[in-house]
Amino acid sequence: MKTDHNPPRPPAPPGSPAPERMLRGLGVSAGIAVGPAYVVETGNFQVPEYAIAEDQVEAERVRFVNAAAKACRQIHKLKDKASLLPESAAEDVGFLLDAHLAMLSGSRLTRGVERRIVTDRINAEGAVQAEITALAHSFAEMNDTYIAARIGDVREVGSRLIRVLMQRKFQAFSQVPDGSIIIAEELTPADTALLEPGRIGGFATTLGGAEGHTAIMARSLGLPAVLGVAGLIPGVKTGDRVVVDGITGRVFINPTAATLTGFQSRQQDLARERESLKRLRDLPTVTRDGTSIVLNANIELPRDVEGAMAAGAAGVGLLRTEFLYMNRDDLPDEEEQYESLKNIVEGMQGRTVTARTLDVGGEKLATSLGGHFAECANPALGLRAIRLSLREPKLLETQLAAMLRAGAHGPLRILLPMICTVSEVRKVREILTRVAHKLKRRGVRIADPLPPLGVMIEVPGAALSADALATACDFFAIGTNDLTQYTLAIDRGDEQVAHLYDPLHPAVLRLIQFSTEAALRARIPVSVCGEIAGDPRYAALLLGFGIRELSMSPASLLMVKRRIRNLDLVEATRRARVIMEQSDGGRIAILLDDFNALA
Repeated sequence: MKTDHNPPRPPAPPGSPAPERMLRGLGVSAGIAVGPAYVVETGNFQVPEYAIAEDQVEAERVRFVNAAAKACRQIHKLKDKASLLPESAAEDVGFLLDAHLAMLSGSRLTRGVERRIVTDRINAEGAVQAEITALAHSFAEMNDTYIAARIGDVREVGSRLIRVLMQRKFQAFSQVPDGSIIIAEELTPADTALLEPGRIGGFATTLGGAEGHTAIMARSLGLPAVLGVAGLIPGVKTGDRVVVDGITGRVFINPTAATLTGFQSRQQDLARERESLKRLRDLPTVTRDGTSIVLNANIELPRDVEGAMAAGAAGVGLLRTEFLYMNRDDLPDEEEQYESLKNIVEGMQGRTVTARTLDVGGEKLATSLGGHFAECANPALGLRAIRLSLREPKLLETQLAAMLRAGAHGPLRILLPMICTVSEVRKVREILTRVAHKLKRRGVRIADPLPPLGVMIEVPGAALSADALATACDFFAIGTNDLTQYTLAIDRGDEQVAHLYDPLHPAVLRLIQFSTEAALRARIPVSVCGEIAGDPRYAALLLGFGIRELSMSPASLLMVKRRIRNLDLVEATRRARVIMEQSDGGRIAILLDDFNALA
């Protein structure tokens, strides 16, 4: 049974000041906002569903087509408004709205709605609702946080279609007083795109998660935000004083004078910290005792190159190529992939780009691949990542060809996800060699020599056979997110067990240590590209294991650099040895935090 962590409080007696309320949620965009609440009255509406006569089917289908066209016009207007935002935010919003436009133009969603109108003979609103439900169910079973988070995009587009069909107006924020904190049950990414950072202080919602586009948009706009706040709406009204702490995930309603003073002081501290971090950008990443460390950026989209360069990243430690396959029914061809990858490689201006081959499951590409993959009972353990690529060699060959061609424009490495055996690496290397020969016969310029071929260490089997894998590949990248999840059999997206997800569990640390030592013995590079790489708390431990390369989101890079520059590597190595003698995760956490407190 789900527990409400933010139970409602009884109202204050008449005439007395309202008591302070503190609610917890997910801090998805760092920063602190203080201001008056502006409560958005969303209100659910009933979607009509009814049967239509056979002679009304074509008229109903045309009504839907016209609604989709009107929704497209609305999105184009939003794009015009978004162009006035800061450059990086405008690009984020534009990418999102382009994806929404794609869903409204001959997509699986629109084709499915038209099919339901014709075959089921139901009204357009009901057909949209049914198709959204079916797509959401399909996405939810994919067991991939990035893809599953796209459920929100489908629902938003569907909601827009239904509102157009029902002639209901959309929320606007032009009349919101300056400095307001938006309080809502939910803000869609398109809603968030309407928020002007210079006018809106931040926002908090009842619904939403850290992986969705609303959270991404908040971070891009630099708006403090807390999502998933249970019990948020009752007891708060427009005009109430509110504090949104996007760092710790707390929301204070009617804060006391002491609470306000504390947060205003914290705001000043954060402003000074941001300025201090900027000064680190061009300084070397070196420990106090003179050891150089490489800090790379993880990027998901071509637009992230700008952020990586601005943060002073030494290169791209993980390029997720899934963006090439999203929001479409067809597969990207070699030329399209090559152009995208080439732009990223050139954008990094000589810094190495590590491109990971496709890391999604067969069920996620069922439409574009002709639907000939059977549905997986457990997608996390089924046909996905390198297993899918080897099952469909043409898919892999196209991607490798694009990578080889992009590698002619700057240094590039190829990374293989979810590797379990040496034979998988050898099969990919054979395919890579064959693809290279074909391209040379075509007279196409490719990377020379061939790019290094690396392995993601993200399942226990790979970590435990790291010695053997190190003889078959050119580098390791340890993916601690999946490694922790698979080792502990915990889905951190499941709120019932997420609290058990612990990267400091002795078993997880031993697998990281074992993999690192295997790489060092084989004299191949090893990096960490999971979330712990971007958390300054773990820097001393990872460097103490012998890791000299970390890859993280660009936003985390300067904070980790600051920690490393204040770190004595000899002492960190000693503390790592003490930690690895422990058998309790709680004791490990204490030893690590005590060491960090001394720095």
